[in-house]
Amino acid sequence: QAQLVESGGGAVQAGGSLRLSCEASGGTSSTYVMGWFRQAPWKEREFVAAMTRHGITYYGNSMEGRFTISRDNAKNSVFLQMSSLQIEDTAVYYCAAGPSRFGTVGAASRYDYWGQGTQVTVSS
Repeated sequence: QAQLVESGGGAVQAGGSLRLSCEASGGTSSTYVMGWFRQAPWKEREFVAAMTRHGITYYGNSMEGRFTISRDNAKNSVFLQMSSLQIEDTAVYYCAAGPSRFGTVGAASRYDYWGQGTQVTVSS
């Protein structure tokens, strides 16, 4: 099993940047793929980005370019660098992790473990 702890959320003005971090404890077999989802009020959870242990990256619609995902396998951690933030990026961002298995990387059901979420608020 894995436990995920996110950090790095906060408030920023539009056009600004934030870097989210997520550290996983527990077995590395549970963290073959690590990624980020977000959920804004009254909206469904949305896939942001994911990265496999071997460095393959996936991005949600309209995410690549402003968001960059990276990993530190030695620390069992994943990061999300967000730039040119917009008001529409305001949401709770969740870290997720899952083992190697078939499944759509962008689907929440693909992941077994979730962090508690970190709030990102972008203001004008």
